[in-house]
Amino acid sequence: MEFYKYHSLGNDYLVYDIQKNREELTAEKISRICDRNFGIGSDGIVAGLYEKDGNASVRVFNPDGTEAEQGGNAVRIFAHYLKASGYTKRETFSLYTKSGKVEIRYLNSEGTRIQMTMGRLSFSSRKIGLSGPEREAVHEYFNFGGEEYDCTCVSVGNPHCVIILDQVDREKICSIGKYSECADYFPERINTQIVKIQDKNNIQIETFERGVGYTLSSATGSCAAAGAAYRQGLIDSDVMVHMPGGKLWTQIDEDWNVKMIGSVKRICKIELFDDFFTGR
Repeated sequence: MEFYKYHSLGNDYLVYDIQKNREELTAEKISRICDRNFGIGSDGIVAGLYEKDGNASVRVFNPDGTEAEQGGNAVRIFAHYLKASGYTKRETFSLYTKSGKVEIRYLNSEGTRIQMTMGRLSFSSRKIGLSGPEREAVHEYFNFGGEEYDCTCVSVGNPHCVIILDQVDREKICSIGKYSECADYFPERINTQIVKIQDKNNIQIETFERGVGYTLSSATGSCAAAGAAYRQGLIDSDVMVHMPGGKLWTQIDEDWNVKMIGSVKRICKIELFDDFFTGR
């Protein structure tokens, strides 16, 4: 099995090209490959190109083997792989993920700086997968680990719970995320962001991802955090999102469509030995 390792703002993924690999990715194999002690180590695997209803599509897998509906960093990473490997010479094109269509635009000749249009943000509890009657999930009060938080939930193709705080750090998001990810409010689990408003055009976030845990950056999390803060009137529609792994620019239009700009970096090509899955 052959992989290409990338990162985007410290969020690292393995690219699995199904044209070059014939072995099926199972949940067990994915979890072993992504293990940082016993495998290659990564925040997930992005696989493709698949064909779905005549459209080019990719699949994003979490390190626990579950499939994510969406992954902003993962999809931009795969977009660079397509250009670097000669699969496309176009500057703009569409890709499909489990949650739907995204638009890709290369912003430099190397294809390392990429704009991605994610589609429309939704605060609908049904789309988020929030328990209870259908409603807009804005200023919902949830208890995580014995502490109550004012939360706004948003779908960016995948579900997020966003909490605005005066201060954010790794310790705080981990203390919340270990409870919020699998809380009864979210039958399908949830991604969580804590957000500090720096000014109208800058926010700082920390992320705890469903099926992953703490991450240095999250592209969909950046869009969700910006969307939640914008919905509450705390920021403008154009905002720079600051994360431990780096910065990502987001913009929300009048119809709540969101796009982002961020960079990706190739690291290495890796070939997995045939006997990797036998024993430990």
